[in-house]
Amino acid sequence: MKVGVIGGGFMGLVLAHKIAKTNATVKVFERDSQLGGLATHFDYGSFIWDKYYHVILPTDNYLIDFISDLGLADELRWRRSMTGYYVNKKFYPFSSSKDFLLFPPLGLLDKMMLAFTIFYGSKINDRKKLEKISVKDWLIKIGGKRTYEKFWSPLLLAKLGDSHEKVSAVFIWTYIKRLFQARSSAAQKEHMGYVNGGYKTVFDCLHTSLTEQGSKIVLNCDVTSIAANPNGGIDVSYGDEVEHFDKVVFTAPLNVLKKVAAPQLVNIENAKGTVEYLGVLCLVLLTKTPLTPYYVLNLADKEVPFTGVIGMSSLVDIEQTNGTYITYFPKYLTADHAYWQKTDTELTALFLEGVQKLYPDFDISQKVDAYMHKAFKVQPLQVLNYSEIIPKIHTDHSDFYVLNTSQFVNDTLNNNSVVNHVENFMSDFHKELQPSQENSKL
Repeated sequence: MKVGVIGGGFMGLVLAHKIAKTNATVKVFERDSQLGGLATHFDYGSFIWDKYYHVILPTDNYLIDFISDLGLADELRWRRSMTGYYVNKKFYPFSSSKDFLLFPPLGLLDKMMLAFTIFYGSKINDRKKLEKISVKDWLIKIGGKRTYEKFWSPLLLAKLGDSHEKVSAVFIWTYIKRLFQARSSAAQKEHMGYVNGGYKTVFDCLHTSLTEQGSKIVLNCDVTSIAANPNGGIDVSYGDEVEHFDKVVFTAPLNVLKKVAAPQLVNIENAKGTVEYLGVLCLVLLTKTPLTPYYVLNLADKEVPFTGVIGMSSLVDIEQTNGTYITYFPKYLTADHAYWQKTDTELTALFLEGVQKLYPDFDISQKVDAYMHKAFKVQPLQVLNYSEIIPKIHTDHSDFYVLNTSQFVNDTLNNNSVVNHVENFMSDFHKELQPSQENSKL
């Protein structure tokens, strides 16, 4: 059995790994020069680390099991991490029950309402009703306006930027179920993890494993068309070549699917609206000294141009980054935001000005380097009635399949969710492989 996988992001590679374990031969097509998509790495000069920030939670069971399956369990590192809030021009820790009780911006009643919101949200199992109310209205209804403004609004701003009021309550529901369960599972302390060497270690291992099993990965490869072969199977065209596969799984974005897949392969129903995507601008600042003790600093301050601070070096051993402290400053924004028109130089200067405003005691001479990363489409906005807005994808050929993040309705976009979706897909896809593999032995 020969299977083609279109897309060498995290989803495509997890899928290729699991298909290859069924004794099928896999070929992965990736148009970029590196594997991994948004989880890819970057060369920072004296070290290589993730281009964008990533973390593993103790409750990320699917992801942890996958890392173990790759033989990388011993490369997992766990560390107590801290969360902070910047409210009213002051920094506050928010990583323990004590921090929660002493959090000055919230009164006792506010804290009780916040605790109730988290408990109540973690017990909800049906998202459908939450799709019909905005996250702001739901949080105010359950926990009160003051709790929303002082606690939830900065958190939503850090995750979604200025678009946070557009989304439904489904977003915060999935966030509560993932993040706050991580605290309870670690004796009420926030523990987070990473793999030695970052995600480059994971992708290098996947590349090696696939190669050893006779599968292939092709980089810098633009697939131009995917069509049904009259004799069965699927033909994939790229460059001057046409290659035949018994089955093809498409994992790239929906706009690419519309462009390259023949109409006979897939039917995309007209949606009731247009899916709006968030992109991200992310300043990566390398310094000689640490900027923040927090892994996540949520900001209730719209005067700074970024929407949060991720102190990666508060989690990752400094040896991983060659003695340099690495901090991410992301801003999530929609496609029409004016910042997209600015040059990298202009954006870097703007973000550094914000860093200086947030940390007035920071000596700019301690800056080793700064990098501005951009990703135009990171995740769809889960607006009201999102499940009715997203296009419905129906494959019309028994040898062609689609698995991509446009199908995420009940999940936020994170690597644990990706592995879970791949495993759900494989439970059915494996049955499709079995008859052909058995026949090939006859």
